[in-house]
Amino acid sequence: MDEQMHRTNSGAVPTPQDTQAQFLDAVYRLYAPHKDEVSGIAMALPGFVDNRTGYVSNGGALLYNTATPVGQLLAEKCGCPVILENDGKAAAMAELANGALKDCCNAAVFIIGTGVGGGIIANGQLVRGVHFTAGEYSFVNTNARRGTPRTRTWPASAAPAIYLNGTVPARHCRRMPRWTVGAFLRRQCRRAGALEVLRRFCHAVAVQIYNLTVLLDVEKVAIGGGISKQPLLLESLRSAYDGLYASRAGQAYMEGLPRCQIVPCAFSSEANQVALPPHILKLCRKNVDFQPVSWYYICRVLCTQNTKQGDFEP
Repeated sequence: MDEQMHRTNSGAVPTPQDTQAQFLDAVYRLYAPHKDEVSGIAMALPGFVDNRTGYVSNGGALLYNTATPVGQLLAEKCGCPVILENDGKAAAMAELANGALKDCCNAAVFIIGTGVGGGIIANGQLVRGVHFTAGEYSFVNTNARRGTPRTRTWPASAAPAIYLNGTVPARHCRRMPRWTVGAFLRRQCRRAGALEVLRRFCHAVAVQIYNLTVLLDVEKVAIGGGISKQPLLLESLRSAYDGLYASRAGQAYMEGLPRCQIVPCAFSSEANQVALPPHILKLCRKNVDFQPVSWYYICRVLCTQNTKQGDFEP
């Protein structure tokens, strides 16, 4: 991809699930054939990512990256500059710049994939947080009752819980960590009780959107990830969100409480790629000694229906 964001090559390979060494090797194999054509690598990946230094304090879906300087390791491996960004935040940047959230003051992105990640926009700016954890919805506590033997985080309370409630045999629960939420829903839509599966999941997402509406007074929430292309998901999500207000209708304390719009992401699963070019060019302008000809984008893509592993898409 060049500075005008014209893509000249693309593809996908399975995301390594076992070790960081395999991860670094996979990135290098993607980069090596193009090393004489490009000037660096820009990557969107899961976890708590310090976009300034490339340090990953928590690897998210790729836990082998936890507490490691991934940016530095990739730069040493490939011999070129590397810029890292959290995938959910990259999607939020793209939607804010020229997508579904353009001109919004307060808004959010929900990316439904391996987990449920995203980004938060406040006062027209991406919120990263002091520790780069803003927008990590998967860590939201949904069951903080005293005496609960195991604290449940979200979306752990959504799709996996459906297994335990009998929609799918419990023996398959051990397979869930390698499945995306999107792939899970698509699989279940072929089985009996599919609408109930969808209803439960959308209710769990709608509750968190409602909470964001109350906490941040968001105008819009954009839904992304592969499963967001299914019209039924957005329809069911909006219905669940409206239902939360309808269940409290007529109660005085609800008077004046705003509702946000729930919309699809304009860039779908490609948002993390669209967001990175302006980020790179901004960096380049700060360093007159480094003028790139082009960059090679290796962006993490969430799991698809036909695989239990994520893909790298250059």
